[in-house]
Amino acid sequence: MNSRRDFRSHRTALFDGIEEGGMRGSVYSSREIHEHENDQAVDSLHDRVSILKRLTGDIHEEVENHNRMLDRMGNDMDASRGFLSGTVDKFKMVFETKSSRRMATMVASFIAAFLLIYYLTK
Repeated sequence: MNSRRDFRSHRTALFDGIEEGGMRGSVYSSREIHEHENDQAVDSLHDRVSILKRLTGDIHEEVENHNRMLDRMGNDMDASRGFLSGTVDKFKMVFETKSSRRMATMVASFIAAFLLIYYLTK
């Protein structure tokens, strides 16, 4: 029995390091490979999230700029509407009276003559 025990101990001593080391080494390498792949995937996702964050920040800034520009345009349109309504009211006053009507036709004819001469000389 002693020889059998020696055989088993020699066999286990002979194959123990190879089998366990081989399996542990391959499992460990596969784990390392998977961990490395996971780390690369996480880094890639982090980069994509950073890019998307910057992009959404740029979009937000652009929208804010456009909103400010539209607000200014709306205010300018309101101001020009006020000027235009005042001018229309003045024209209504001019055309209500007969003497003012003659004056308006004379001014209009001078403007028309000026434009005609301008385009002919051009």
